[in-house]
Amino acid sequence: MRLPPIPPAGARRRPAKAAPEVAKPCATPFESIALLLQGGGALGSYQAGVYERLHQSGVEPTWIAGISIGAINSAIIAGNAKENRIARLRAFWELVSNAGDSGVSDFWNGLSQGDVARGWVNQLAAGWVLMRGVPGFFEPRVPPPYLIPGGGNVTSYYDSSKLKSTLEGLIDFDRINAKQMRFSVGAVNVRTGNFAYFDNATDTIRAEHIMASGALPPAFPAVEIDGEFYWDGGLVSNTPLDWVLSSRSGLDTLILQVDLWSARGVLPRDLTEVAVRMKEIQYSSRTRAATDEFRRVQALRATFNELLAQLPPELAATPQAKKLAEASDPAVYNIVQLIYRAPAYEGQSKDYEFSRRTMEEHWRAGFADASATLEHPEVLTLPVEAHSVAVYDFLTPAREGGRAKS
Repeated sequence: MRLPPIPPAGARRRPAKAAPEVAKPCATPFESIALLLQGGGALGSYQAGVYERLHQSGVEPTWIAGISIGAINSAIIAGNAKENRIARLRAFWELVSNAGDSGVSDFWNGLSQGDVARGWVNQLAAGWVLMRGVPGFFEPRVPPPYLIPGGGNVTSYYDSSKLKSTLEGLIDFDRINAKQMRFSVGAVNVRTGNFAYFDNATDTIRAEHIMASGALPPAFPAVEIDGEFYWDGGLVSNTPLDWVLSSRSGLDTLILQVDLWSARGVLPRDLTEVAVRMKEIQYSSRTRAATDEFRRVQALRATFNELLAQLPPELAATPQAKKLAEASDPAVYNIVQLIYRAPAYEGQSKDYEFSRRTMEEHWRAGFADASATLEHPEVLTLPVEAHSVAVYDFLTPAREGGRAKS
């Protein structure tokens, strides 16, 4: 549904809209809901918790896009009927969180009450994953590549081929390709270095597309798709935000961006904290930069729309004016950020610490953060002015740039 031009009076208030011919696709006044899931390995169960809370509130995505582990969660959601999605997410996360424990968590549960002790437990669990891999996901190559003379043409430390059968067992790819929900995942072309999105609007999605989005080198091998090889999209951009914002639909859109890495953090005090902070900066989303630029473009569109309404008919009918008019739909956007805040004890290994205890903690944190965000009614309220972009972050403290930004 497209909005009519802004009235010539100069006001940017949105014109009244006719009653929709069909019900909205979600329990909000928005015509489109985009759920964006960042990459972050074992942290991804946080996104599952966020989705469970959204699902309970009837806030269902019409477009879901992801990178790396976000691509896996996205595919499970898009590739299952609404009533089965939580169970399938739970099945995946319980499968992969059988790694990293091996009795370690059970043994330490009664002892690991402080951050220092818990940090050691997490490191032990992560070390177990490095040695043994993750069920249904990846396993170490034997012998390891560094023990093979000349490398043996092996390009990764782990074999991720089992992920294909895991995905095919949990995801109905026919449902994804039926386009009941728009679906996008990002990857990087190894040969060209260019970022690529696989989108069911133009592509037939297979398990390989999901695997390619999460093929982080040198841990995992590149994945071949139609003669080209792809690595994890997080090497270039760990969020699909730019892809969604650049694919203008003309629909009033609610964007829910679920990040697993925080761009903001404290100054490191030792080499361990340096390693953690490097990873956070590398994989965090550049959400503020992207939204600031999008706001600027939307303001230009609003200004042109006001000018267009005042142009003489002969100028408004020129090809140049028509081309600009096509780029100036007055759709409105709410961009809502939910960013996981890792406790200090999780450390550098938090993206590959797949223990059951930690998985459950991440899931509960996502559920709680989504609940706290949905308590603010403005999140699900349409902006008043045409072309408006409202950005909300109710999880980051105000002193760090959180809360609402209109």
